[in-house]
Amino acid sequence: MQHDEVIWQVIRHNHCSYMAKIETGNFCRNPYNVTGICNRSSCPLANSRYATIREDKGVFYLYMKTIERSHMPDKLWERLKLPKNYEKALEIINNNMMYWPKYLVHKTKQRLTKMTQMRIRMRKLALKTRETVMTMPRKVGKREKRREEKSLQAAQLEKNIEKELMERLKAGLYGDIYNYHEKAFNNIIETEEALKKGKKVVDDKDDDDDEGEEKEAEVEYVYLEGDEFEMEDDMEDFGLDGSFEDDDTGNDDNDDDEDTSDRKRSRKESGVVVEKREKKDTHAKLKRKTRVHVEVENDAGERRTGVH
Repeated sequence: MQHDEVIWQVIRHNHCSYMAKIETGNFCRNPYNVTGICNRSSCPLANSRYATIREDKGVFYLYMKTIERSHMPDKLWERLKLPKNYEKALEIINNNMMYWPKYLVHKTKQRLTKMTQMRIRMRKLALKTRETVMTMPRKVGKREKRREEKSLQAAQLEKNIEKELMERLKAGLYGDIYNYHEKAFNNIIETEEALKKGKKVVDDKDDDDDEGEEKEAEVEYVYLEGDEFEMEDDMEDFGLDGSFEDDDTGNDDNDDDEDTSDRKRSRKESGVVVEKREKKDTHAKLKRKTRVHVEVENDAGERRTGVH
């Protein structure tokens, strides 16, 4: 037979695993305790007739214990579900605990009010958007950043996107929606065709440079026959054609003979040979030394000319 006073004396003065002693007082950690305080009237172990309220997945239940079921531990507590409406829940407590001690009924109703207020606050906080501060270790951040860079390099997203866009443009998926550069598009198509055939395609800039080089290579300097006669006329105007009679006249005659012979040969030879011959003549003329004509007048009035 259960004796509540004996159980309380043993629990209070010897040992209780649910007791928590603090400077402010002694508290009870038993989940069936209606107040959470360790005393004779609130102890669920030392009272054979006891009632409390517990929550299970957001639903409140009224737990009641009677001395008639003390010999059946598996059926010791009777559970009764309470509705969400606070007034209806109070009515159920009053009906089921009509002849119970008033102190226990009051504490049970007080526990119900506190738990309903707690549930209302929880719903309000759940609806509010609250900022959560999360700590991120520096080493983890650096490691993740390195992994992202490596993955981007391995994926080659830009090249894959460019290939996909070019395939869509070739297929005519976009039509005339986008204004893209036709020349660049044609160059890309030509490069792809050249890669398939094993050829190399040169860019427009290289083509322009080659054209400029070809134009420079086409420029040629040609010696005309009429220029010699014009030079001779100029020499005659200055009086340098043959009026000087000195020791060097033989050399001038030889030069004139060479020029005339060269002129005859140039008429007979082909155009290519003429150009080569003229280049050699121009080099030979440049190598020749320039002659200086000197005039000397005596006291008698005689003039003498000479070439040095």
